[in-house]
Amino acid sequence: MKLLLTDSGVRNASIRTALVDLLGKPIAEADALCIPTAGYGGPYGEPGGPWRFVSGRSPSPMTGLGWKSVGVLELTALPGIDRERWVSWVREADVLLVNGGDALYLYHWMRESGLADLFQSLTDTVYVGLSAGSMVLAPRVGERFVDWEPPTGGDSALGVVDFCVFPHLDSPDSPENTMAEAERWAAGIDGPAYAIDAQTAIKVVDGRVEVVSEGRWKRFDPAS
Repeated sequence: MKLLLTDSGVRNASIRTALVDLLGKPIAEADALCIPTAGYGGPYGEPGGPWRFVSGRSPSPMTGLGWKSVGVLELTALPGIDRERWVSWVREADVLLVNGGDALYLYHWMRESGLADLFQSLTDTVYVGLSAGSMVLAPRVGERFVDWEPPTGGDSALGVVDFCVFPHLDSPDSPENTMAEAERWAAGIDGPAYAIDAQTAIKVVDGRVEVVSEGRWKRFDPAS
């Protein structure tokens, strides 16, 4: 997959340009599947969040960018659907738009549904993560972000990338997410990590990482 890991969706021209570059065509010519699942998890999950994400009324621009088509892929429903059917939906999509919410709840259902098993084969698919939708691809989320606890325990995530993500840096809605707090979080991560704000995204193609930002971000390395 080609990855665009955002804090708060496609919030500026630089992130939008990066998205179009990954798609290889205009947004208006691309078919999207949105995955609202993470919005139900954790202590702050409620029905309105997933609805705003799906309907394009979220303050974090994802589904309302002007796609050719948008479908909904609810991971908790997939175990009851013929696998060949939903796998064909995923393979036909140009882009997966993955909602924020609880990263470990999302991790559990990506594994439980079987979606995570497809990732390695989706070489041309663009994955756009929003907050938890970005964090879930990391090796870990860090103990600080453990709210919903998976049956297996711990804070492990999918490990699609080799770095971790601290979202909502300096956000007015998350005043506790300061750079100093990000540094404390990173000290407990055994590997590279990024703190990103609402105007920042991380673009990953064939393992090559590029930060796309009109805001504030910082990379942390274990040695530092």
